[in-house]
Amino acid sequence: MYDYTDFDAAFVARRNAQFRAQVERRLSGALSEDEFRPLRLMNGLYLQLHAYMLRVAVPYGTLSSRQMRQLAHIAERWDKGYGHFTTRQNIQFNWPKLTEVPDILDALSEVQMHSIQTSGNTIRNVTADHFAGAAADEIEDPRPTAELIRQWSSDHPEFQFLPRKFKIGVSGSPHDRAVVKSHDIGLGIVRGGSGQTGYEVIVGGGLGRTPMVGQVIRPFLKKADLLPYLEAIISVYNLMGRRDNKFKARIKITVFENGIERFRDAVEARFEQLSRDFAGVAPEVLAEIEQSFAAPAFPDAPEDAYLAARAADPVFRAWSDTNLAEHRAPGHAIVTVSLKAHGATPGDATAAQMRLLADLADRYGGGELRISHEQNVVLPHVRKADLPALHAALKTEGLATANVGLVSDIIACPGMDYCTLATARSIPVAQEIATRFRAIGLEEEIGRMKIKISGCINACGHHHVGHIGILGLDRAGVENYQITLGGDATETMALGERAGPGFAYDEIVPAIERLLRAYLALRTDPGEPFIEAFRRLGPAPFKAALYPAEASRDAA
Repeated sequence: MYDYTDFDAAFVARRNAQFRAQVERRLSGALSEDEFRPLRLMNGLYLQLHAYMLRVAVPYGTLSSRQMRQLAHIAERWDKGYGHFTTRQNIQFNWPKLTEVPDILDALSEVQMHSIQTSGNTIRNVTADHFAGAAADEIEDPRPTAELIRQWSSDHPEFQFLPRKFKIGVSGSPHDRAVVKSHDIGLGIVRGGSGQTGYEVIVGGGLGRTPMVGQVIRPFLKKADLLPYLEAIISVYNLMGRRDNKFKARIKITVFENGIERFRDAVEARFEQLSRDFAGVAPEVLAEIEQSFAAPAFPDAPEDAYLAARAADPVFRAWSDTNLAEHRAPGHAIVTVSLKAHGATPGDATAAQMRLLADLADRYGGGELRISHEQNVVLPHVRKADLPALHAALKTEGLATANVGLVSDIIACPGMDYCTLATARSIPVAQEIATRFRAIGLEEEIGRMKIKISGCINACGHHHVGHIGILGLDRAGVENYQITLGGDATETMALGERAGPGFAYDEIVPAIERLLRAYLALRTDPGEPFIEAFRRLGPAPFKAALYPAEASRDAA
């Protein structure tokens, strides 16, 4: 993984010192809250419902074991003993004291981490496939691209005050695990006609109150042209994007209002101007970045111990069926560690759990971890022979839940328990769904399922692209939950269809149960996933299950 240069370290140290001085001025009264707000947001510090919240960048979701241990230390020393991993592969601390935030930032800098540009109308943390560098289907590791973008975009003088926040995601595989079509700019690494790699460039995606699927603006962009082309897109958006209405200020609205062809013409004209003066990234810089992500050696690894454990231990077999993914090297596996134990808060990890994960990464995974946009932790390079011991160690801290990709592996935003923007609770709904389907014994029978929950229309829980999406709203002071069906977060991205009227808090989980029992009755065989059954049958039978009284009236 990438190591800071002297420039990187000096840059972060200088920013931390500036923010420490800004905090002191706020505490002394020299800065009002209105004056302080843009300064704290530039450093990832929010004022939430009950306390400040600090959002820390985990660039492209990659962490070292040392960094994970430091996050555990911060959670214990300055927070309430846990951190919350988010859908942008960041970690949030929900209870820091303002007086101590500068100390937290200094502690982060000790392990080459920071919170710069995790908020504000600027280019946010660049995300990537959480299986990068390990996936069997990968064309090319997307993390060198993401790191190059991170360096280029950090403190970019032209893009610190964009019309709205701006998000970039990168995928290196034909199967998209980075949800690139939901980003302001999505990049998919592809092969050109002569075999060289480049980028499919997607623009104008986004969720929130006006969800849109990104559109292809360039089917193939040469790698050497990446930075000037990104600069062309964002500078055109910076000029064309609306500033009169923040709800219409994202690039998706700019593309929609102008049309993809007009927007593309403006980008191509700007790209032609920029290309004339762009000398390219220094070869030694590129070489250093690419070398940072060189794959480790994968020696031949026998699988006898793994196969014996699967045969002898049904608990281990169930876990390996759900939580392992195919690795590029024989005898190895990608391990997803679920942060969704039944009844737990999705995405939360205690300090003890973080330390254990760091230890296991050192022992079995080359000291490397990943954070997924699905709010789980990934050990990307584990020998299959080590999996039984790894699984046994995970059980000691409640991290061996065998549910990745199942009903209880729910994406959920913090909702009204923490967030000032939320209009409904999301965490308790996720917890109750998880415990309900475990109690009735249907989770494994239902199989692969993506349920995503947001506590407001900002869609931090990605509900629009859930197979089942749940959106919590306020209706005259009462929580009301809308259901969407048929969303898809992969390369075939689709937005879910609203099923009908919303449900009260005490009605939403029974409604989900009716829906999934109907699916079990409707599917052609046990191997047909919910999303395929929905596409085959359409929404009508599922709406009938959600609204049985209405279906009875129609039948009469």
